Amino acid sequence: MLAFLPGFVRGFLALVLLISNLLIWFIPVFPFAAIKLTIPLKPVRKVTDASLNYICTRWATINGYILMFLNRVEWDIQGDDNLKMDNWYLVLSNHQSWADIIILQYVLNNKIPYFRFFLKQQLIWLPIFNFVWAALDYPYMKRYSKSFLEKHPHLKGKDIETTRKSCEKFRDIPVSIMNFVEGTRFSPEKQKKQKSNFEYLLNPKAGGVAFVLSAMGNQLTAILDVTIKYHPYIVGIWDFFSGQAKKISIRINHIPITEALTGNYFDDPEFKKIFQEWINKLWQDKDRTLASL
Repeated sequence: MLAFLPGFVRGFLALVLLISNLLIWFIPVFPFAAIKLTIPLKPVRKVTDASLNYICTRWATINGYILMFLNRVEWDIQGDDNLKMDNWYLVLSNHQSWADIIILQYVLNNKIPYFRFFLKQQLIWLPIFNFVWAALDYPYMKRYSKSFLEKHPHLKGKDIETTRKSCEKFRDIPVSIMNFVEGTRFSPEKQKKQKSNFEYLLNPKAGGVAFVLSAMGNQLTAILDVTIKYHPYIVGIWDFFSGQAKKISIRINHIPITEALTGNYFDDPEFKKIFQEWINKLWQDKDRTLASL
């Protein structure tokens, strides 16, 4: 381990090594992605999907080795047992730093299928990134505004249907969908501005979770409710790379997906109320967990 080096040196090395690891693994990704996108046959897709998932998992594994080689972190993890690579998961987490993504990748890699994130429809036009996202079947989330639907009522429900079709590709390949429920990283300023009901969290955005469950509820095995706590304080991505996180606590709660969680959030006021109460209760429990840590 190189934890004896000054923090800024470790941070610089982490950036160089992580970027290098990304570029190296892009080389084997490219041919499998090109084959998959140009030959859309199920037998071909089966082979290329397995290969791409294997490559991404190995990439994530080496990312973990790099960070643990450069920094000495005490890990306090509970609830990561009984996870399976052949299940479908929706992972919900609090969000404090861009380091959260790397930490979740490190803690859950090789325990659950490789992460996918729902992407906004506007991102479909980004070059290179769009090629990789398409090859890995990252689903696009398309939401019509209320004012738009008032002008185009015939499109009501089409946004959910578009996303559901995007997720049909996952019927034959297990995936994990990642969702930061607060929608943005925590800060005391944001907490004050939105008048948060929680001591350590921002208010949760129920619509995004309900949207995913509506589109994929019948495909998902379970919800993983993940709580991340940094010690001695919340750290940014550079702070994490340079070794400011001395200890990281992770708590994982397994939640079964029932019919009660997969109603029509956007058109059924009664279900919307019930779902909001459920997500707020989830966040109250998370707030208490953070307080206990």
